Amino acid sequence: MPAVTFDQATVAVETDHSPEPKILLDAVTLDLTERRVGIIGANGSGKSTLLRLVNGLVQPTSGMVTVDGDDTVRAVRKVRRHVGFVFTDPLSQLVMPTGREDVELSLRRSVKNGTERRNQADAALQRLNLLHLADQSIYELSGGERQLMALAAVLAVNPKILVLDEPSTLLDLRNRELLRRTLAGLDQQIIMSTHDLDLALEMDRVLVIEQGKVVFDGTPAGAVAAYRALCLHSLQAEGQDIR
Repeated sequence: MPAVTFDQATVAVETDHSPEPKILLDAVTLDLTERRVGIIGANGSGKSTLLRLVNGLVQPTSGMVTVDGDDTVRAVRKVRRHVGFVFTDPLSQLVMPTGREDVELSLRRSVKNGTERRNQADAALQRLNLLHLADQSIYELSGGERQLMALAAVLAVNPKILVLDEPSTLLDLRNRELLRRTLAGLDQQIIMSTHDLDLALEMDRVLVIEQGKVVFDGTPAGAVAAYRALCLHSLQAEGQDIR
């Protein structure tokens, strides 16, 4: 497996409401070498920020992130050739009128021949059972179908690492199961944030993020238990009746 390394990676942003920067991610140090890495935590905890550091969508304010030894700031183009990113909202990355055109666009740099590019696009779409939707407008597709189209476009270029930011959020039960089976059959290293705890339990290693820090790093079952305990503690602190 590729090695994704965080060395005291911190992300801080200026705000209008405070003279001090807001810490989105706080001195995270990790070596991610497992085949399936899950990340769970509340909204706003820092999950997406951590993921976006992996392919240089976000740069660390201090510290360093590397992918197979390549710095995600100084060697960002090389890193992005090996790291595919799937966003929560597929409309943020589907830019062409149809899914087929989007997949072909992702292949344009690596496959120069138009016929071969079309064939590879069709194969990528068929892999996710999307070929029958290939020529429909992306605005005619359901949210789940758009998410799978975005995944097909990323997988078409065969990245070494697949980073997914809450990929099952818009999926119904059928498409969630298709996603689960697809991810299970991939050779790529997968680093994925999710609110789907059943999906998290299928990972090899799971991190729990809370207020920009990794507060648990270990087995999936242990991580889910730790996250549940955090949520319970938060409700109690707010005075919520949880009986």
